[in-house]
Amino acid sequence: MRTIIIDDERLARKELNNLLKEFTEIEVIDECSNVDDGIISIKKHNPDLIFLDINMPEKTGFDLLQELDSTPRVIFVTAYDEYAIKAFEVNALDYLMKPVEPARLEETIRRITLEDEKESEEIPDSMPVEEGKLGKGNQIFLKDGEKCWFVNLEDIRLFESEGNYVRVYFHEFKPLILKSLNNLEERLEEKLFFRVNRKYIVNLMWIEKVENWFNGGLQLTLKDGVKVEVSRRQAAKFKDLMSL
Repeated sequence: MRTIIIDDERLARKELNNLLKEFTEIEVIDECSNVDDGIISIKKHNPDLIFLDINMPEKTGFDLLQELDSTPRVIFVTAYDEYAIKAFEVNALDYLMKPVEPARLEETIRRITLEDEKESEEIPDSMPVEEGKLGKGNQIFLKDGEKCWFVNLEDIRLFESEGNYVRVYFHEFKPLILKSLNNLEERLEEKLFFRVNRKYIVNLMWIEKVENWFNGGLQLTLKDGVKVEVSRRQAAKFKDLMSL
């Protein structure tokens, strides 16, 4: 697993790097001392895993995650245990306290390795995703006030524009994020996420029923019962995409 360590403390980075040398499945490809350098490194190297400090000067580890379009797997490493509950709320792989105990690190690496082996045995998705686009296999980080989550894109059923914000619907949650629907449309793979009108982007895997609607448009019923209209302008494109 190609790994980046992001921590403002040089000794902490060195100590963790030394501990990780014991694991042949881990390759530390970079170290960063702040959030901005971490973002640059993640975008450059596209790591499988990052070890991320939370409390850093100017920007926190949560700020780093919020600035990424798609997030790698994350293990938080910090000296402040008050962040533990928040870290688990966002579905981090794990939360390690400084100084990191070798046995605790070994337990974490072993669990990740077992998860990887299990995933490799599953049948891969045959639908290709356009390079540079975000699709079913990607994970994003969402933050709304004090609440934050790691979310698999396949679990997001709907994006709804609300002024300068977008409401994201997944599971029982619907947080607002400071992004435009146009920006999301550019980043999302169209074969999986379709802009049905000016207000909505729909996850095509969540569509349960398609009906003809007024003025040459369509009406979609999602698996959660929500109904969304496909504009006349987008209807022909939608039919072509879905081979209707």
